[in-house]
Amino acid sequence: MTRTIWKATAAALTAGLLLAACSDGGEETAPAASGSAGELTPVKLQLQWLTQAQFAGYYAALDQGYYEAEGLDVEILPSGGDIVPQDALAQGEVDYAIAWVPKVLGSIEQGAGVTNVAQIFERSATLQVAFADSGIESVADLEGKTIGSWGYGNEWELFAGLNKAGVTDFELVTQAFDMLGLLNGDIDAAQAMTYNEYAQLLEAENPETGELYQPEDFTVIDWNVEGTAMLQDAIWADTERLESDAAYEETTVKFLKASLKGWAYARDNAQAAADIVTAAGSTLGTSHQLWMTNETNKLLWPSTTGGVGTIDEAAWDATVAMAMETVNETGASIISAQPPASAYTNEYVEQALSELTAEGVDVVGEGWSPIEVTLNAGGA
Repeated sequence: MTRTIWKATAAALTAGLLLAACSDGGEETAPAASGSAGELTPVKLQLQWLTQAQFAGYYAALDQGYYEAEGLDVEILPSGGDIVPQDALAQGEVDYAIAWVPKVLGSIEQGAGVTNVAQIFERSATLQVAFADSGIESVADLEGKTIGSWGYGNEWELFAGLNKAGVTDFELVTQAFDMLGLLNGDIDAAQAMTYNEYAQLLEAENPETGELYQPEDFTVIDWNVEGTAMLQDAIWADTERLESDAAYEETTVKFLKASLKGWAYARDNAQAAADIVTAAGSTLGTSHQLWMTNETNKLLWPSTTGGVGTIDEAAWDATVAMAMETVNETGASIISAQPPASAYTNEYVEQALSELTAEGVDVVGEGWSPIEVTLNAGGA
């Protein structure tokens, strides 16, 4: 039997309270109304986390006037974990939302009428990280180990990997949204995003050397490599409005067009994009913000689907299959049946990409390569 112990540590509880306090709260916001000629159409976008470069493309599109050029007045709403983006969308509080696909699949099965209209992150950013001298070099090595995970739907790639490797004996610890559990020796393998928590490790001082930790000090399990990566950040729209409101359909194309142009700007201007996010209110350090911009770009570019935001059918099907087949420590899966056909569409993103291509915007980034980022202590 699986030995699974969830520990709601004081650190995790404190982090959750702080994140909730930093968010905009749960106030309802009215959805967009179609504007008349010469007026901007108001649009509310709900993020799934705090203001940071994970969302650099949207902030860049706002800062560079791309939304306004499409006739949109966009308001970007951060979250601190206290707002479920797809629920806010389904309840009519916002017009579009950013959320991971497996999380939304569960919401759709529970009745949320939302549609994936653009798959922004083509690749997964989730890692499981251990110290290099821990003896953990593969998923199979997690047998008998203490494993950290944030929960809240972020754990499914981990469980997919554990299921695939046949790992059943482990202690699962609710991890705070930092890497202190690993650094302090409380966790053998901690969850991390390439663009955030992994950088936190490389910003920390190694007490044995007095210098910052280096990548060789850790072993990394990458779910892309293991074959259990699931689709993450996507733009979701209201299904019923797409089916019944021609003005909303038109707004969707415009919103996608401007957003993708914003992501192209972040690709070609990483430092400027990082600065834009900082100016928008992010409290992350300068080097950490640039690292996040660079690592996030790796999740989009180069696009292998023919254009950024295009939903790859094979990747979608793989995510759905894992959502149905993967079981957690209680034996539960994300969904029990195939989602409806309305769960995703490429109709609107293809229109947006066609217009961008006609305007000379590079929507593939075939020649793009990441920049070199030097992290400073604490991400400063």
